[in-house]
Amino acid sequence: MPSSDSLWSTSISELDDSATLSFHHHLRNGDDVMRQVLQACSDMGLRDLHIAPSSLFPCHAALIPFLEDGTLTRITTSYMNGALAEAVQRGLLPHPVRLQTHGGRAEAIASGRLKIDAAFIATPAVDTERNLGGAAGPNACGPLGYAMVDAAHARFVTAVTDHYVYDLPRVCIPSEQVDHVVTVDSIGDAQQVASGTTARAPSAKGQAIADLTARLIACSGLLRDGFSFQTGAGGTSLAVARSLAPIMADRGVTGDFAAGGITGPLVDMLHAGLFRRLSDVQAFDGAAITSYATDAEHHAMSAWDYASPANPDSAASRLDVMILGAAEVDMDFNVNVTCASDGRIIGGSGGHADTAAGAKLAIVTTPLCAGRFPKLVERLTCLTTPGHTIGAVVTEEGIAISPAAPELARAAKSAGLPLTSLDDLRRMAEAQATQHATARFTDRIIAECESPGGTVIDRVGALDP
Repeated sequence: MPSSDSLWSTSISELDDSATLSFHHHLRNGDDVMRQVLQACSDMGLRDLHIAPSSLFPCHAALIPFLEDGTLTRITTSYMNGALAEAVQRGLLPHPVRLQTHGGRAEAIASGRLKIDAAFIATPAVDTERNLGGAAGPNACGPLGYAMVDAAHARFVTAVTDHYVYDLPRVCIPSEQVDHVVTVDSIGDAQQVASGTTARAPSAKGQAIADLTARLIACSGLLRDGFSFQTGAGGTSLAVARSLAPIMADRGVTGDFAAGGITGPLVDMLHAGLFRRLSDVQAFDGAAITSYATDAEHHAMSAWDYASPANPDSAASRLDVMILGAAEVDMDFNVNVTCASDGRIIGGSGGHADTAAGAKLAIVTTPLCAGRFPKLVERLTCLTTPGHTIGAVVTEEGIAISPAAPELARAAKSAGLPLTSLDDLRRMAEAQATQHATARFTDRIIAECESPGGTVIDRVGALDP
């Protein structure tokens, strides 16, 4: 067993007030490392800290006391929902949250625009040489892709682990990038990796949307040998992969790679020989975790390799088709996945804007309404992804194709797909909805949303009580 620092003393003693600490969301709603680190920082008297986690989930409600006592005063992240997001929206954080894209976060860290004083990496397994990996241990979670860029650029790096092995089956972060190892009873609960949208089966409407989407991809001209593909984590997005698989098999198409956030349906497609390899920045479910540990052609990639806008060879820039979800879509194909129609912060870009910008065809899949609200709107509650990067919107009532993709429109019409306009879809959505946008914001800004390149494209205000 490699030597471990005595609790947190060595790794945290190097920090000062106002330091920037980074964390990662490979355990998703099962993470407990962030809470433990901030508790140790609070116990040692540190204040005014800035955290830069790749995402925040409902489990991070445990951080609210650190906002209340001044331990934590700044947050930069790519996605947040749950009670912590609600606390931020109530004004508990004195500075606006910076909501980056996953690729934008990687670029900001690599370029030094976001300087990380200390990266704390929730590590499922550490070997005798202090290499870090996610394929072994009781909390195996798959690739540690979001942590890789932090480990390469942080001033110092601390692995937080609950498991040691003699030899790791897959190494994500080499020992030369690791300054400290801290042993804890548990880093969290990997059973919660498949949580939120990743745990939902598609509805009947979702399945209908998925089937239409697969037919649209089939006629797009992109479904050929060497095809590259990514889905989001929602039930409808996952159903698209399942609907596309038999079409690829019937045509004898072998794709080059599927990227992600990898899920079970993409693993099934690898095993069926429909893709040569999987390029994975994090696992979204148990099937993907197992595949990463056992499949030679299931490869980890860093967030930089995945989606940095400064990386001309990123996976995002080499995608043929990307499947995206939406909270709202406006009449110019602009998309919101950051706020609900009532103004609550429910997410953030993650890789949404990165992959939309990089893929040859970005398809938004959405039902007309959700939670009694219309999802096709005249004005977004918040802008996440610009409409010029979106090729089509698929709903249960038909497909709207961007005016910038006339060849796709012609191919879809020839294939007999039900084409319509966004305006017609909006009217149908409004007829079905029983509630409409109620967001009322104050002038106080509580979050700023960045493009992949780091410019602010929208701001979110505190909710007017």
